[in-house]
Amino acid sequence: MKLSLSCTSFTWEGGTGAIAERFREAARGAERQGLTAFFVMDHFWQIPGVGRKDEPMLESYSALSFAAACTSRIRLGALVTGAVYRPPGFLVKQVTALDVLSRGRAILGIGAAWNDEEAAGLGLPFGDMRTRFEILEETLQVVRRMWSGDTRPFHGSHASLEAPLNSPQPLSNPRPPILIGGNGEKKTLRLVAEYGDACNLFEGVDVPHKLDVLRRHCERAGRSFEEIARTLHFVVKPGQSADQTVQRCQEWGEQGIEHVIAAVPDAADPYWQEYLGHVGRQIAGFGPRQLRQAELRRPAEALGVTTLSAIRT
Repeated sequence: MKLSLSCTSFTWEGGTGAIAERFREAARGAERQGLTAFFVMDHFWQIPGVGRKDEPMLESYSALSFAAACTSRIRLGALVTGAVYRPPGFLVKQVTALDVLSRGRAILGIGAAWNDEEAAGLGLPFGDMRTRFEILEETLQVVRRMWSGDTRPFHGSHASLEAPLNSPQPLSNPRPPILIGGNGEKKTLRLVAEYGDACNLFEGVDVPHKLDVLRRHCERAGRSFEEIARTLHFVVKPGQSADQTVQRCQEWGEQGIEHVIAAVPDAADPYWQEYLGHVGRQIAGFGPRQLRQAELRRPAEALGVTTLSAIRT
């Protein structure tokens, strides 16, 4: 089981002048602790449950580019990009630039977006739920096309690209992994089965049920369920011991989750970095129950562990 960090707050002592150094330490600390990936939210205002909407919030891809320059090994992504906020061709260029400049460490986390208040406040495109999911699917189609080198015109209901040329292409081989976030059973998990390399669920959902729905979508799409990395985002609350968090992660592992992504009260605080480092080391050898049983019988190489998708490594 893998562990990653989601940096959800940029409110630090010292105000705006302290953000760059504290954010640098958050990214470097995650890398020092051996975490798999470092994520930021794709929001423009702070979200409910984390803080007030007027608290500091950095634009995600600018922040990730800065994190790329501060680190050398950890993977980088938005959890998750709102597909409606950027034209598909522009988004592909943004993520490609991140991948090239980080030397192949980008993850494309993407979803349909949900925060209509911040979109209206800043004059960003949004639309109703049906429209947002149509845009998400077209964006995924454009992403796959541009990263495959297909420059034929693309004309959808919402996007029109006369020559979807992408140069340079990403360094990630064959391309940056595509992580699709959300719990929706009819639309989101279907899109995961058809276009994604990973799903991202939220804590509190019925994980076995959601994965069973995903499995059925994979069957209809003619795709192996095992190709998809199963990730879950959760929040570590103050007062929760590291061992308690290890236990929670192990329970999710038994339910089929392979990669957990944690948000902590302060991503730059050495205490929380060491906390996550301890959790990561404890769960490193843990996975779904069926994998654990197989490991008792066969070496890892025989299970194909070395061939898992990029988001798992």
